[in-house]
Amino acid sequence: MYLEKKVKRNKMTNILYQKRAARIRKKLKKINSERFRLTVFRSSRNISAQIIDDKNNKTLVSASSIKEKITSKKKTDLSLHVAGILAKRALEKKITKVYFDRSGYKYHGRIKIFADALRKGGLTF
Repeated sequence: MYLEKKVKRNKMTNILYQKRAARIRKKLKKINSERFRLTVFRSSRNISAQIIDDKNNKTLVSASSIKEKITSKKKTDLSLHVAGILAKRALEKKITKVYFDRSGYKYHGRIKIFADALRKGGLTF
């Protein structure tokens, strides 16, 4: 019985997460038509981000803590490293203005550190 409740709770949380992410993305796309979208994915151990051109449905720049093989014990340090790499690659492709799609995550913790590091790296949003 406990397992059934846990499964139902997980399904409900996943549905709520997807609704929240879709709602945020819809509002952002409506407002920002001339900027690229910077989207973030955060797992329990890693973080990844990419800059997407929604008009052509292409990924322009991406960075991930898995691909870069960053050896750091702290998750906040991973966020800082990945943000630095992404900002450097974006500036190489002359991308400075983006809008931040936090993908349903709260603007808190690693997501906030990631966004602040991108701002320091030269991106504006």
